[in-house]
Amino acid sequence: MMLRLDPASSVPPYEQLRTQITEQVAGGKLGAGDRLPTVRRLADDLGIAPNTVARAYRELEQDGLLDGRGRAGTFVADADGDHAAKAAARTYAETVRALGLDPSYALTLVRRALGV
Repeated sequence: MMLRLDPASSVPPYEQLRTQITEQVAGGKLGAGDRLPTVRRLADDLGIAPNTVARAYRELEQDGLLDGRGRAGTFVADADGDHAAKAAARTYAETVRALGLDPSYALTLVRRALGV
C-alpha cells in the first residue's frame, strides 16, 4: 500500500489518508480481506502521530470500508460497491469543504466526471 501525505495541503492528514485508502479500495489496489499496516507502523512510515492514522481508520470503519479486528489488525471489509461509493462520496464532500469550494461547483465537477 503506497500512501503519501502532502504537508502543504489544506486537507488535514487524516483526510488525505482516508481519501487515498478509499481510492485504493475503489481502484482495486486493495481488496476485501487485505490487511492494512498497524496504526503505529503506518504513523512511523509517514512521520505522523498515531492518532492521525487511528482517526482515518476509525472513520473508514464507520463508513464500512474497513473492518477493525482488535489485535488481529485492520482489514478491508467485504463490502459491495455501494459501501465504497458512499465512502468515496463522504471523502469527496469533506475534501470539498476543506478546500472551501462551493457545493454547487463541486456537484458540477462530479456530473462532469460521470458524464451526465
